[in-house]
Amino acid sequence: MTESKGLFLIDSNVLIYAYEKEESIKKDKAKKLLKECLLGIRLFAISSQNLAEFVSVITKKDKLSADEAKNFVIKMSQFEGFKKINYSAETIVFALDFVQQFKMPFWDALLAATMRENGIFNIYTENAKDFKMPWINAVNPFT
Repeated sequence: MTESKGLFLIDSNVLIYAYEKEESIKKDKAKKLLKECLLGIRLFAISSQNLAEFVSVITKKDKLSADEAKNFVIKMSQFEGFKKINYSAETIVFALDFVQQFKMPFWDALLAATMRENGIFNIYTENAKDFKMPWINAVNPFT
C-alpha cells in the first residue's frame, strides 16, 4: 500500500454536479476542482466505481447521452492527471466488514475499502457524513 497523504479521491457526486445542465454554485465548485486537475495544478484519484456511478446517474437523468458518457469515461481513463484505482474480490470482503462495523451502505463501504487499499485517505464528496471511518478525511466541497 502506497500512502498518498494529500491525495483526494473525487466522488461521483462531484463529477455529476460538474455536468449539470443548469448553472449552480455546486456546478461551479465541482468544475473548479476538475479544472485544477485538468490544468495539472492538483492530482486527484478516481475509482472505476465512481465512473460507473457517474454513468448510471448522468444517463438516467438525461444529463448526458450514452455516447457522451462513454466518451467521458474514455477521456477520464486516458487522462494522466487522475490516479485511477480499482477494487478486487478481496476489497469486497473488506467492504462487507465495514458495512457491519460502521453501519454504512455497501457502495460507500466499497469505495472506502478501495481507498484504504490504495493508500488514499481523503475524499471530496457531498456525502461526507457517509464516510465516518477514523482514517478518512471526508470533505464536502460544496459547503
